Amino acid sequence: MKSLDINDIRRYLPHRYPFLLVDRVETYEVGKTLRAIKNVSVNEPFFNGHFPERPVMPGVLILEALAQAGGLLAGLSSQMLESGELFLFAAIDKARFKRIVEPGDQLILDVEITKFRRDLVKVYAEASVKGELACSAELMSIRKGGARDTSNSDH
Repeated sequence: MKSLDINDIRRYLPHRYPFLLVDRVETYEVGKTLRAIKNVSVNEPFFNGHFPERPVMPGVLILEALAQAGGLLAGLSSQMLESGELFLFAAIDKARFKRIVEPGDQLILDVEITKFRRDLVKVYAEASVKGELACSAELMSIRKGGARDTSNSDH
């Protein structure tokens, strides 16, 4: 199995601080699965306003971290992406939140491809802390940009 460090991740994802929510990829298998890590730090800007008395990572950012992990797997699985191409978040289904995520937690992001067509990828995604499920969802991404797409998308 292969892994990625932050420099590798930055080659596949356009996100940068404070919105890059994947710190490391522990393992992945092209076309199948990926396991990534998000280290949750009290210094992250969203904690200033999201329950400052008891900081909690917003659920929407847990979903975004899962979507970024799914986008990484899609990019890794689709033979070299053309310059400027991206997989963009397109849909969320069956999202469920089961556990609070707090500063100091290490969020484990697991994604598994359930459908892969040329320009569409669906994944089943789970985020967990210490083996305890925090969030699960079905996510879909579509390929945009580069030579094949000239639309002006706001996604």
